[in-house]
Amino acid sequence: MARIFFSSGLAPYTGGVESIDIDAPRVSELLQAVREQFPALTEPLALMSIAVDGVIYQHPDYVGLDATSEVHLVPRISGGA
Repeated sequence: MARIFFSSGLAPYTGGVESIDIDAPRVSELLQAVREQFPALTEPLALMSIAVDGVIYQHPDYVGLDATSEVHLVPRISGGA
């Protein structure tokens, strides 16, 4: 099962849960399971990038997961001139 980690800024949406294990073949299924378990995360998830095993993805839907995958939600950074 992949483990997804929630930053402290997401604690109000998860009831303080810091991480959960989810059996999902790809990020899209993992995020769907997260939305089902924590419906309040639906909007914040739209503003996040996803890091899978240390690699940040802007559009990770089809990134594969395995039993040792670690997934982190990362706030998107914008800026520049």
